[in-house]
Amino acid sequence: MPRTMLNDQHWSKLLSIFRHFNIYLKLNLRNFIEAILFRIRTGCPWRDLPQEFGKPNSIFKKYNRWSKNDKFMNIFKLFSKHADKEWIFIDGSHVRAHQHSSGINNQDISKSIGGNSSKIHLAVDSNGNPIEFIISDGTSHDIKIAPDLVSKLDLTESEILCADKGYDSDNFRTQIEQTKTKSNIPRKSNTKSNNDHMDWHIYKIRHLVENSFCRLKQFRGISTRYDKLKRNYQSAVALACIFIWLPL
Repeated sequence: MPRTMLNDQHWSKLLSIFRHFNIYLKLNLRNFIEAILFRIRTGCPWRDLPQEFGKPNSIFKKYNRWSKNDKFMNIFKLFSKHADKEWIFIDGSHVRAHQHSSGINNQDISKSIGGNSSKIHLAVDSNGNPIEFIISDGTSHDIKIAPDLVSKLDLTESEILCADKGYDSDNFRTQIEQTKTKSNIPRKSNTKSNNDHMDWHIYKIRHLVENSFCRLKQFRGISTRYDKLKRNYQSAVALACIFIWLPL
């Protein structure tokens, strides 16, 4: 049997979540989740999944159905409701797209000098746990995606939203401040305004979002995109975020 990632405590927690979404216990359900975790951990092709998990084609078809119905995203959002949203940190990170992932249009894979790539735009809470993310093509600037990312966040309990200089935009600051949340974003060095508004003590712990990217990219199937369909890669990132939340 290949090395698995879920212990009994993790699985019992997942079972209660599955029942919430009317996903009932079947004999091969745990094997199915372990197979997906094995695949995104190792980055192996579907057809190379160990036989102990079941038929690779059946696993892929089921995973594709779950992705189409946003099941992993819905489970992740249920976990993220327990986040400490006093401080929120956002950032983006490039992901190299494997050559086998290209070939379908409008799946948020773009080509640049460095090759095919996508991008994960991530928001984390005060403890560095992921609470929301968006997948975009690799050539889109962070500030273009940031308004959509923030619009998905519930900022009613948030005091500060922190980001780096790449998010320096008056329109973006206005969007944040309309939710009665302070924008802790430094201005670029070529602007005439100063940084008197900055809380540098909070800004120093912006590494929490970088740490989350490091944890996500420990999964080889996340650090390199092998999925042709955006929804399938999005589900893989959601499952990795779920795995981060499970021990908490």
